[in-house]
Amino acid sequence: MKNISRLKNKLIPVNRPKVFPEDIASVSKALRESWISGEGPYVKKFEKEFGKLHKKKYAISVSNGTAALEIAIKSLNLKRGSEIIIPTFSIISTALCVIKNNLKPVLVDAELDSWNMSPEQVIKKINKNTKAIIITHIYGFPVNMDKILKVAKKKKISIVEDAAEMIGQTYKKKLCGSFGDVSTFSFYANKHITTGEGGMILTNDKKICEKSKSLRNLSFGNAQNRFNHEDIGWNYRMSSLQAAMGISQLKKINYLVKRKREIGKMYHQLLKNNKYIKTQSLSSTYAKNIFWVFGVLVKPHRKYKRDFIVKKLLQKNIQTRNFFYPMHKQKIFMKLKIFKKNINLPNSEFLSNNGFYLPSGLGITNKEIIYTCKILNSIFKK
Repeated sequence: MKNISRLKNKLIPVNRPKVFPEDIASVSKALRESWISGEGPYVKKFEKEFGKLHKKKYAISVSNGTAALEIAIKSLNLKRGSEIIIPTFSIISTALCVIKNNLKPVLVDAELDSWNMSPEQVIKKINKNTKAIIITHIYGFPVNMDKILKVAKKKKISIVEDAAEMIGQTYKKKLCGSFGDVSTFSFYANKHITTGEGGMILTNDKKICEKSKSLRNLSFGNAQNRFNHEDIGWNYRMSSLQAAMGISQLKKINYLVKRKREIGKMYHQLLKNNKYIKTQSLSSTYAKNIFWVFGVLVKPHRKYKRDFIVKKLLQKNIQTRNFFYPMHKQKIFMKLKIFKKNINLPNSEFLSNNGFYLPSGLGITNKEIIYTCKILNSIFKK
């Protein structure tokens, strides 16, 4: 217990990534070979191996997960003003990729158990103008996709699967990120495998692949007229150094997923008797939680409010982060009048107002988890 008590003077960050000696060696090798830009064998190898893992024909690496979403949506070549169904409980990138492509985002609420977009609401929102659905898996537990995929296939609606928080997670024993017509990933520092910054697009559609490759590289013209650009693209390439780290990290995916589940189960075990909080679903008939982060939802109580609790935790050097802020409540979207003023999505608002996640990066130690739970439980006893 002495070692645990010493932690009170040391900050426990909400995320501490896990960097292995092999990662450093891989990046160093790329440096020695002068492969540092967004071209070359490291990028190609990372794309090939990531695509192979998910059994997808084409993999296109990009600079981050937001870039992956923006390119994925534009690659669908949808008519201006077409509707895309998205969750309101998500990071802002989910809405930005739609708005920036001159399309209309249509919001659905979350479920209170899984914290994911409601499949029933998705189906109710489908109309003749619906051209795509962004299935965004939240915090390590996948969306219950069966009904959505079935209806989308019948109505020829494109599926964009946002698996940024799902690397290594499965849905009915099949890897998340392999269900979309186009799927996207993030390799930010808090993801299951990281390249510091970075993202990936997967697809089986050759046209989407070619369009995505062009868009990530400023849509340059052909070899004879390179600087006569064919479209409005972006400089969203992944560097060889990032790819070199990705290659190394990907080799450890099974271990990293196992460790994430160990972290989640340990938290759950130490907090299960706390009657004032609720955690995300541990498992269902279609998946076991991979715990991208370990989220805590504070139950309604006159004394114990979310902001009070996270303040107390920070006083003990335990860093936390509040849940996503709903799209329909974002200041910029309200200013631009993107969504109706009185839209009713109560579950997402409840999650946003009462949820936060605890330190749960791959670099966290078991002693830090024990200390965090000890402090969190003690707050409710005062």
